[in-house]
Amino acid sequence: MQARFHYWGPLLVSFKVNEKELNQIKKLCSKKGKPYNRNLVGVIKDEHEIDALKYDKILKPYALGYQKTFAHFRGFELKGTIQCSTAWVNYMKATEYNPPHTHGNCEMSSVLFVTIPPKLKKENEEWKKHNTHYSGPGTISFFYGTPNFYNIECQEFFPEEGMLYLFPKDLKHFVSPFFSKCERVSVAANFITV
Repeated sequence: MQARFHYWGPLLVSFKVNEKELNQIKKLCSKKGKPYNRNLVGVIKDEHEIDALKYDKILKPYALGYQKTFAHFRGFELKGTIQCSTAWVNYMKATEYNPPHTHGNCEMSSVLFVTIPPKLKKENEEWKKHNTHYSGPGTISFFYGTPNFYNIECQEFFPEEGMLYLFPKDLKHFVSPFFSKCERVSVAANFITV
């Protein structure tokens, strides 16, 4: 008997951004950029706008990769070109976090993890030695549907440097706090189809 798996839920895709492109993105990030906090739900002190057009040029191959994956996943092509409309850098420190939320005024969203400090990695590793049901400090979690024995309603990841997650704007997600005295850098962005 052959089983056939049926995809269900939103399309969450991850890519590993290469080192050259990651370095280009690091150059776009600055605490001197226009503060972006007023537009966001995060409890993060330093969130600053970055140049969406420059960011879009770097991420274009990954946006195309998402479109190809979408065609395979849904059985038809996503029309138009995915284009970055807004982007901002998050300098996340101890006890800061992003509560469960979705994004508005776009079609897709993303998060790219730029810097993961060794102290944070160690904190997460220590947590996982004693806790097996939750991915721990500094993780990103995506939720869809309702908890049920037959459902996988949550995907959790402890991020790696260069990991990029692309997802529909209404996929609920949150970022857990950590307590290590360090700073993690990520870039979030919203996309439209043109």
